[in-house]
Amino acid sequence: MPDVTPPGPPPGPRDPGDAWAVGPDGTKAWGRFGAAGLLVDDGAGRVLLQHRVEWSHHGGTWGIPGGARHQDEDAVTAALRESAEEAGVPEDGIDLRHVAVLDLGFWTYTTVVGRARDPFEPVIADRESLALSWVPVAEVDALPLHPGFGASWPALRAAIETVPHVVVDAANVVGSVPDGWWRDRAGAAERLLSSVAALAARGLDARELGLPFARWWPRWTVVLEGEARGAATATAGGGAGSGSAADSASVGVVRAEGSGDDAIVDAVRSALDDGHAPVVVVTADRELRTRVEALGAEVRGPGWFREQ
Repeated sequence: MPDVTPPGPPPGPRDPGDAWAVGPDGTKAWGRFGAAGLLVDDGAGRVLLQHRVEWSHHGGTWGIPGGARHQDEDAVTAALRESAEEAGVPEDGIDLRHVAVLDLGFWTYTTVVGRARDPFEPVIADRESLALSWVPVAEVDALPLHPGFGASWPALRAAIETVPHVVVDAANVVGSVPDGWWRDRAGAAERLLSSVAALAARGLDARELGLPFARWWPRWTVVLEGEARGAATATAGGGAGSGSAADSASVGVVRAEGSGDDAIVDAVRSALDDGHAPVVVVTADRELRTRVEALGAEVRGPGWFREQ
């Protein structure tokens, strides 16, 4: 994309967050409520980078679209908003992967990492970019990087292909709570799917998956068997049968024609074949645990799922 010459710095603050945060020692960082940016890859080995205008902080370097968080705005929303405003990134076209947080005590910067669902061309949409470019991962280090992004890039690069995957043994999880599920197995499965969809949208604490950074959005697969196969699907945007473009991670549903355990083993094997790791199976079934651990998966009990 050709360079453009910006007309000059943007006008004054439009939100209380568009101001400097000042630390106890006088250190200044942009964003009264912190800042956030989006590192998005295209699934083909390239990441979207922004060449910053000269008048900006560390102007002339390359980094990611981002900026100050608005008052009462969460970091993910801020990163998606800023990248849309600066680079034309489709806010409903990003599958979230994980977030990394730099915490200086008086100020935080959150790097939101995602993957584009469909190809798109970035557009210089404000005065803060000299250029926007899809850069091959192997070529990022050759650019003059923004110091903050440059410091975080090695760890971000190391995890860029990491895809955690959670496989849920629906029959075992539903059956672990005596709430009358046996009277309506499909309805109980629908409630479980709604819970999974909510977790898929919110993500999991990285410590629950044994991964670095702060929070991850795994892939999810829920295996239904028997009468539960009649359950309608659900998303975080609503109840059974509804859809939401804002879902941050997809939930796959497998309706086992035969053995549910066999279907779970197949789902685990498929996830591992696709390079997903870690693969976590939610079940309390001892025999199933032995089978999936032999493949390389980890196991959590239904109580772990409910705690999330």
